[in-house]
Amino acid sequence: MNKKLSPEDKEQQYRIIFESASDGMIISDVETGRVVDANPAAIAMHCFTRDEFIGLHFTTYVHPDSQRLFAEAAHEIQPGSVFDVPAVHLHKDGSSFYVDVRRTAITFQARPCVLSVVRDVSERINAERLLHERVELHTREQATLLEISKTLASALELKPGLILDQLRVLIEYTHAELFVLEGTAMVALAVRGSQKLEETVPFRLHLKGPETLMRLFNEHQPDRIADVWSDHPSAQFLRSLLDKQADILLKGVQAWMWVPVAVKNRVIGSVGIAHIERDYFTPHHADLALTVANQAAITLVNAELYEHAQALAALQERQRLAQNLHDAVNQSLFSAGLIADVLPRLWDRDQELARKSLDDLRRLTRAAQAEMRALLAELRPSALTDTDLGDLLHLLGHALSGRLNIPVEITVANNVNLPAEVQVAFYRVCQEALNNVAKHAKASRVDIDLKDEGTAIELHIRDDGRGFDPEQPIAGHYGLGMMRERAEAVGARLNVTSQPGRGTELVMRWMSDSQKETR
Repeated sequence: MNKKLSPEDKEQQYRIIFESASDGMIISDVETGRVVDANPAAIAMHCFTRDEFIGLHFTTYVHPDSQRLFAEAAHEIQPGSVFDVPAVHLHKDGSSFYVDVRRTAITFQARPCVLSVVRDVSERINAERLLHERVELHTREQATLLEISKTLASALELKPGLILDQLRVLIEYTHAELFVLEGTAMVALAVRGSQKLEETVPFRLHLKGPETLMRLFNEHQPDRIADVWSDHPSAQFLRSLLDKQADILLKGVQAWMWVPVAVKNRVIGSVGIAHIERDYFTPHHADLALTVANQAAITLVNAELYEHAQALAALQERQRLAQNLHDAVNQSLFSAGLIADVLPRLWDRDQELARKSLDDLRRLTRAAQAEMRALLAELRPSALTDTDLGDLLHLLGHALSGRLNIPVEITVANNVNLPAEVQVAFYRVCQEALNNVAKHAKASRVDIDLKDEGTAIELHIRDDGRGFDPEQPIAGHYGLGMMRERAEAVGARLNVTSQPGRGTELVMRWMSDSQKETR
């Protein structure tokens, strides 16, 4: 038979459990809020001696942010109930730590008390906080990289300073440089740092053979240099490469990072990043910098392609103007020259026919003059926006009239004011429409009518030529589609009405945004 334990034995067992528990245990008086008893784990957790801890008021070892919860719990806990709460406690020196506290009401030494079982969870909380901070940092970095990607990818024209500015959002640096490869040298396109340093742009770093370029490429991996003044091979290579620029680029800095700017195995340039702290750049910095450098490579390639496209467009425009000059002006002048050659002999034989030839000569020279003025206007793009639209349409109409020897009636409203891009669109549409008339219509008359209706601007171009079926596209003829695209680009509508044998009418209508809103 089991021997029944005496109250003294029970108390002794409880004391053994209380003293040996790994969690802190604190017994506090409900009325006074002071410590009545505590086990060694609780005392050590708070960095007090037993004599110091017993009798302490809870405000001494509970952080101010958690004191309200402690005071409320002490009076609200009912016997048999348990109150769990996360809290912040204080060490003797005032430093804080995180705890989970389980409180329950007990009677101790014949008075109402609260037993608090305290577990130090600082390590777990700090780990969770660190993980949360890392997740937030990673999220911010990814969002920034996405924004950088959008910004750089949308930049058709090269803005080298923008690349370094975007890089600084992710990596703090003392100064940074963006270099592009030109022949046997790296040319600094942009520098961010001190004003004195930025004033040195552009400067060149001459490469001493292909092995230097391969060293910079570094198998498409960043090269982190902990101390630029050390005897490490990377530091020696850096000082040798910078050569005359070393005094200014390495002044006051300790750490350096080379980041290759490359597409596949083609080296386009590199980014140099410096910091005053030794061994500042981490592998994570290197990954971020390489991501930005890869985006910069795309931007550089885009800018290169854009420059080529602009050069090709300029060449094509020159070729188009030369073709127009040959097709129109040269033809008119050639015909005028023939008439001028035979006119003296014709005058002696048949003056009436000679007068008719004089009229033809006058028409051809006026047509050539109109064609030349139109071509000169296109050679000066500002002329298409600075000149009144009515005058531009007269140039086009007179040129067509002289070229085809048919009447072109031109009626234009006075003082039609349009945004520059809209005026150019009207001019180009009229130009293309008249080119179509000259090539395909076989018309005997053309009417050009520019109307200002107050709420809209309308351009009507009519001819009495052979017409066509708008529903049946003609292979190899893209003029109509180009005209529609030009109109739509400025928010205008283009309607074409035509039937075989009944001529063609084109109507372009434009309304400003404010006029559209009032409708």
